[in-house]
Amino acid sequence: MEFITSKPILNSLVFSLLGIIILLIAYFIIEKLTPENTWKEITEKNNTAVAIVFGALIIGFSMIISAAIHG
Repeated sequence: MEFITSKPILNSLVFSLLGIIILLIAYFIIEKLTPENTWKEITEKNNTAVAIVFGALIIGFSMIISAAIHG
């Protein structure tokens, strides 16, 4: 029986945190590039269209970041 080492768990945590940080940076870049405050549009004005577009952007960025990290 093989023992579980902490290296794969540590690698998983590090790469997860790295992916989340990159995703947040990408979100803030897109937020600065758009003419309106998208968070305000989604939460205060209940703009469903903007929420769907930003949801799709986040899913797309997540897939790209995941592919880049996994190689």
